[in-house]
Amino acid sequence: MPNAVRARVRAVPELPPPSPPLRSSVDADALAVLHRAAAVLMDDLPELTDRLLTVLREQEPAYRAALEADPSGIWQEAHRSLRHNVGSLLRPRESRDAARRCSWRIGAERAEQGLPLDALLHAFRLGGALVWRGLVEEAARRDPDDVRLLVHVAADVWNFVDEHCLLVADAYRQVERQLAWRRENRLRLMTTALLDGTTRIADLPDVAAALELPEHGRYAVVSVAAAHPAAHTGTPLLSVPPGMRAHWHAGTDAEHAIVHIGESEPADLVDRVTAPVGARVGISRAVEGLAAVGDARRLSETALRACPESGGTVLLDEHLPAALLVSAPALGAALVHRVLGPLLSLDPGDRDLLLDTVCVWLDSDGSAQRAATRLYCHRNTVLNRLRRFEQLTGRSLTRPVDVVDTSLALTARRLLGD
Repeated sequence: MPNAVRARVRAVPELPPPSPPLRSSVDADALAVLHRAAAVLMDDLPELTDRLLTVLREQEPAYRAALEADPSGIWQEAHRSLRHNVGSLLRPRESRDAARRCSWRIGAERAEQGLPLDALLHAFRLGGALVWRGLVEEAARRDPDDVRLLVHVAADVWNFVDEHCLLVADAYRQVERQLAWRRENRLRLMTTALLDGTTRIADLPDVAAALELPEHGRYAVVSVAAAHPAAHTGTPLLSVPPGMRAHWHAGTDAEHAIVHIGESEPADLVDRVTAPVGARVGISRAVEGLAAVGDARRLSETALRACPESGGTVLLDEHLPAALLVSAPALGAALVHRVLGPLLSLDPGDRDLLLDTVCVWLDSDGSAQRAATRLYCHRNTVLNRLRRFEQLTGRSLTRPVDVVDTSLALTARRLLGD
């Protein structure tokens, strides 16, 4: 626990309105007893502070560690708090605001230093108990009858303790929320820089520690673009296999997971994606080290662009031709025009029938019989359509070069449009 370096609270915010000044329904004699006893405690504050720290060391492990790290700082803090609180018993109107500011500052500082809130509240209640015990002991020493008068102000004293416990808890939680936001924002900025490839090499060890990812190792990036982003709210998008770890980041157009794949392969992630129906998913190639995560993100987005509009998962290594086409859309469009241009002037129904037939024939490994089965027509019908395609385009589907051009052109048309 970093107590050796004192946290700095820049400004105490406007505090909630204080509770009414210490009052009692008893007569002036009871208040006189309280003031006399409180005055003695004020003179004995160093001893009272030592007693409080002794109790804290015995009963609160968190404070035990803090005392070992910063004994002088803890003593000064306890002494200051007791001085303000006992002073509030003597001069409620003059001391109340200063006491409240002191308690607020302690709550804020301890939140920044990570001391558990339960331990802090326990310390305040122990301090209140020691003050009350000191008041009772001093009243009994002076006159046993004074103790009976002092009992009448017990509720006021403990209300004061409760008020400051609430104040401390409020300050603690406000700072805790601010710190949580700062941590989340810091992680978000770190992840953004990592995915953008702008992280400085010197910063990689800190980034690795913050994200709990190894600096050196094999990584892949998974990009998910949901058709309806709200559809998967609260639902994990990726079931990470044993030995892997994923860190998610919400981007503008897609969500990205930085996945430490270790000795596994990106292909092992394909069946682990649980994106909603209609979502498009791109999975990058493997890269070495956090420094290359930016490259992996660009590869995953290339795979994402190669996904059909209807949705699906594209593993980049299995769709490299499509990835090349979407990486150079102008060249892809030129290829479509060069290979399929003569067909684009046909009636849309006629044109689509020919193109669909060629696509199915290619997917059927050049088997007219299998293509016919999938198209619910006769084998000769498929062959007639293929011949007509060859006649219109001037391409031969028996020449490997023309088959490659045709396959790429059809893929480009599907991904890029006419």
